[in-house]
Amino acid sequence: MGKAQIGLQLYTLREALAEDFLGTLRQVAEIGCAGVETAFFDESVSTEAANIKLGRMNLTQVGQHLRDLGLTVFSAHVDLPLGDKCEAVLRHAEAMGCQRIVWHGWPQTVRYGSVEGIRRLADDYNAANEVAAANGLQLGLHNHWWEMTPIKGVDGELPYQLLLKWLQPSIFFELDTYWATVAGRDAVSVIGELGLRAPLLHIKDGPAVHGQPMLALGSGVIDIPAIVAASRETAEWLIVELDDCATDMSGAVRGSLRYLRSIV
Repeated sequence: MGKAQIGLQLYTLREALAEDFLGTLRQVAEIGCAGVETAFFDESVSTEAANIKLGRMNLTQVGQHLRDLGLTVFSAHVDLPLGDKCEAVLRHAEAMGCQRIVWHGWPQTVRYGSVEGIRRLADDYNAANEVAAANGLQLGLHNHWWEMTPIKGVDGELPYQLLLKWLQPSIFFELDTYWATVAGRDAVSVIGELGLRAPLLHIKDGPAVHGQPMLALGSGVIDIPAIVAASRETAEWLIVELDDCATDMSGAVRGSLRYLRSIV
């Protein structure tokens, strides 16, 4: 496998996108990102704060604008393509021109608290994967800390390991190395465990303490060089994402990309 490409999860810049959507995308292109990952793009008039408003554009126009800027959309965080969410998910993937869709895993579900609940989740994920595959798409799962936190009364296996047993093999993982660390896991070991099943990695830095803000890559406690080295034969995209930041977000993004380029 060749050297992994470096991308940006656009959720990182959600506040800047809310103020100047097109201008922010231009800046992302100018700082040299090979591609981007979308999340929570919203054409509606909903006021949900987590969503990124597209202004007067629709998804098709946004997708074309990204292509014009030379930004590949290598994956999109979307709902599971099931029930009344299915049409919107498929439309998003088509508009962005991406083949990988990722279930963002938020919010935490009570199903992760028991083996039976995780089994039901696996059934839902497998059903969604069948819809994705029928439409030429690959489905992936993104973790937070709860997929890697021990279940009461269960010894030896974590929720994500149970999923590995029960999920269809074509479902991939987008490993968030920061949340794995917050959960007490060794991200390097998890990369080795998942192997080619984890072609996308979220790379973050900070104190690795839940509830404390993140930092630009290279400024926190995460051993990012070890993560990059461990994923050299398996990762296709190393994705900068900062859920929040103790410093200026735009500066942190620029510094993070510069740091990651220096070690890849």
